[in-house]
Amino acid sequence: MEDYIKANERSWATIAKDHYETFKAVLLANESTLSHTQIQELGDIKDKTLIHLQCNTGADTISLARMGARVTGVDLVPENIHHAQQLAADCGIHDARFIESNVLEIMDKHDAKYDIVYTTEGVLCWLDDLYLWARNVRHLLADDGFLYVLDGHPFFMIWDEDKLPDLVVKYPYFIKTADQFEWIGGYASQPKKAVNYAWMYTVGEIINALSQAGMHIEWFHEFDWLYYKLSDEKQRKDEHGNWAFPEYKQRLPFTFSLKATIR
Repeated sequence: MEDYIKANERSWATIAKDHYETFKAVLLANESTLSHTQIQELGDIKDKTLIHLQCNTGADTISLARMGARVTGVDLVPENIHHAQQLAADCGIHDARFIESNVLEIMDKHDAKYDIVYTTEGVLCWLDDLYLWARNVRHLLADDGFLYVLDGHPFFMIWDEDKLPDLVVKYPYFIKTADQFEWIGGYASQPKKAVNYAWMYTVGEIINALSQAGMHIEWFHEFDWLYYKLSDEKQRKDEHGNWAFPEYKQRLPFTFSLKATIR
């Protein structure tokens, strides 16, 4: 498993600078990188302590800081942490902290407790053990804190992304083996050739992992749109910037969000 994680670290490092430059332009234009849904569901986070897991180059972390949270970002990739620190300085966010760590090991390195653990948009597929992830989340949460997740719906994750809107199963729902990919990037950089690995996750796995870690699901929301663009020709962008396949509006789930608290 360590070889898979190292490969992912190397892959993400190849696009770290591109992500930094892309998101710097967005943030210096005073735009938030958070979606309408995230802002609504998070609510008022002013003066809350928040740790952002798998923060990439820190764009969302900075957007959360602009909402008034006292933020800490965590990422596996040293280049991501370097550029996150650089991006925070560029945006005048001087009290943001960034920690280089695999999120499955953060409880061995960091003992602070947070009002909010936040992780979103393409995060769970990079984790081979959601039960260990949930224990790390629980370690980071203050007793009255909450976890916020927004990610691809497990039902969406089974489909062959190159054939949508045709529904062809490519990634078996119940098989937890590493899927190998040859390219990385595409949403904030040009795709680059780099071998990386991802894992399927199920709804039951998410809920059971959090439950076994001593957490309670306050709510689990499901949406008929994606938070990113797969195809200009086949998806349509709504008024909030979400991307939907018109033929599946109100018919199939593509994204979920959840809030969990300590029991």
